[in-house]
Amino acid sequence: MCYIEAKLLESGEKILLDELIGKLSAMDKNHGNGALSIFVGLVKGELNEARVHELEYTAISEVAAKRLEEIARDICTKYSLSAVVIYHRLGRLKPGETTIYIVTMGTSRKNTNPAMIEVLERVKKEVPVFKLEKRSDGEYWVIGDGVRYRRTLTPSPS
Repeated sequence: MCYIEAKLLESGEKILLDELIGKLSAMDKNHGNGALSIFVGLVKGELNEARVHELEYTAISEVAAKRLEEIARDICTKYSLSAVVIYHRLGRLKPGETTIYIVTMGTSRKNTNPAMIEVLERVKKEVPVFKLEKRSDGEYWVIGDGVRYRRTLTPSPS
């Protein structure tokens, strides 16, 4: 049986990795797991020679949370894992702040590492979380894994 935890976090919500690791490790009563892989995404401070001031994540929350859980279940089965945890932040984030946490636990790095990478790629492509990049050269909507569209602000009629 695989432990699944997938949720959207608000920008100020804290995650204590040692506590999460301890919780997952404690679930493994027979000590059959030999690996736990973790990915932590961070906001970059510079991109394409522009300074990044802020990222703003929004989502269709109910759909995004459901899709995160579906991905976690799929990956758990595909890689025969014991646990998959996905936390994705929403709200405004500054460079250096965390955007996403992905944790996979299983028998060895041979199944946990590729599983963790596949979770990240699928989250970027399949979950309705929207990223607005606010940079020194303008604002860009980022779609999937790096496709950018400049945000144009239309003045409202007065």
